[in-house]
Amino acid sequence: MSRNRGKSTAWIPDQHGAWAMLAVPFLAGTFLSPRPGWAHAVLLAAWLLGYVAVFHAQQWLRLRRVAARRPAVARGHVRPALVVGAAAALAAIPLAVLHPWLLLAGAAAAPFVAVNTWYAWRGRERALLNGVAAVVPACGMLLVAARLGGGGLPWAPTAACLLYFGGTVPYVKTMIRERNSRTYYRASVAYHAAATALAALLCPWLAIPFAAYLARAAALPGRGVKVPVVGALELAASVGLLASLLLLH
Repeated sequence: MSRNRGKSTAWIPDQHGAWAMLAVPFLAGTFLSPRPGWAHAVLLAAWLLGYVAVFHAQQWLRLRRVAARRPAVARGHVRPALVVGAAAALAAIPLAVLHPWLLLAGAAAAPFVAVNTWYAWRGRERALLNGVAAVVPACGMLLVAARLGGGGLPWAPTAACLLYFGGTVPYVKTMIRERNSRTYYRASVAYHAAATALAALLCPWLAIPFAAYLARAAALPGRGVKVPVVGALELAASVGLLASLLLLH
């Protein structure tokens, strides 16, 4: 998570990987549905604004504990949380009135958000389980977007998103915070090998992008790849996943 200096707080979270995870499943569900439309645009706004509001609320909780001697740092997140949260509600409430089943989707996501909030409060946002908990509701938005467009529940594309974004959690650690850990490296490669096999069961053609994800998980750690390059490569991989899902389903 971003670290603040003084009283200034950036309103837009600098979690670049999170934006891809928020957008790709949603866009896949939208364009795989029979009737993409204005409701998707409103829901996307509510979804992204909700993420920003929750991010700031979680940072407020975290910083109240770790920056007790600098309360202004924590308070800097209050205004963004309230303002952006209100904007998210303005977008979400009309949709929930028109489509009450969206409330069930929100309730299904709530336990995962609670897990993320607990880890933020404890100052352990980098924990492996915290990353996995964030992946599940993000990928679940594929189902929500597809249903909103009058479609069914495309479980195979959703599973593919879960396999990919679940793999980014250990992989990114091997590139940055756990780059010297052989345990993380072996676990990441083993995960990606299993994910490739499972993706092939979902759709044989999906083995191609997932084999590429396996290759990067095996070849890139330990090569001193700079963090911005890691981010750019993951953005390209996310776009590749979206293109694959739209072409194959």
